[in-house]
Amino acid sequence: MREKFELRRLDGSKARALRPESLFDLTGKAAIVTGAGGGLGSWLAAGLAAAGASVLVTDHPNASTAATADAIKAANGRCEEFACDLLADGAVDSIVAAAVSRFGRLDILLNNAGVNRRERAFEVSRESWDLISAIDLRIPYELSRAAARVMAKGDGGSIIQMGSLNNAIGLAGVTVYGAHKAGLCQLAKSMSVEWAEHKIRVNAICPGHMLTPLTVSLWNDPVRSAWLLERSLWKRPGFPEDLVGCCLLLASNAGSFITGQSIYVEGGWLAGTPWDRTD
Repeated sequence: MREKFELRRLDGSKARALRPESLFDLTGKAAIVTGAGGGLGSWLAAGLAAAGASVLVTDHPNASTAATADAIKAANGRCEEFACDLLADGAVDSIVAAAVSRFGRLDILLNNAGVNRRERAFEVSRESWDLISAIDLRIPYELSRAAARVMAKGDGGSIIQMGSLNNAIGLAGVTVYGAHKAGLCQLAKSMSVEWAEHKIRVNAICPGHMLTPLTVSLWNDPVRSAWLLERSLWKRPGFPEDLVGCCLLLASNAGSFITGQSIYVEGGWLAGTPWDRTD
């Protein structure tokens, strides 16, 4: 028998629930952020904590999460650190188990960790392919699956993949990276279909050209930075905090009807550029 849905009518209590502090509230939720010691991951972890989530910040043992954890705690947020090499045997299960043991639940997974090697297609080695494939696609697949098994036993949850502008445009030197990031966004679609019955939403954030410690050399290159800025509607690079709002939307009840989507946060690159601009 088909379920009958009732019309929802606005009243004072429902109107109060639309306040941003309620709509985006993550109080009582637990999150995992991989690559949390990096330029994007640290800000995204801090954003989730600022919204009330308890966050497991994890990264490679050689990439400290101490600065991220210190910043979160200084802002009265709650987080726990967990160093883990994603390529180690059992890493995926260890990360999920750490979150559950420390917070008692798991509601949000942000697969932020990634790797890239800027090599031309003729120069890409099997080792480069295997490394990028493992970190940028296989590990997010496995970690999503491990997290979803926990979420399915509870109230559901939100899984967020970190895609890229390179899903939609081609650039020299990133053929392997772009292919796997595109695959990760397709994975978000497929997982959203399979796991909808468990109330698990799966989406992807696709950043544009961001200024982080790993991309400083790119932005300091006068030729490449000029090329990038010429195509930016905002005439500036993206900054990590530009991604936080989208992350909170997808992690919270504010995005409760959003699943299987890849959302581009790239300053208008895909919209086009004005041909009459002289600045």
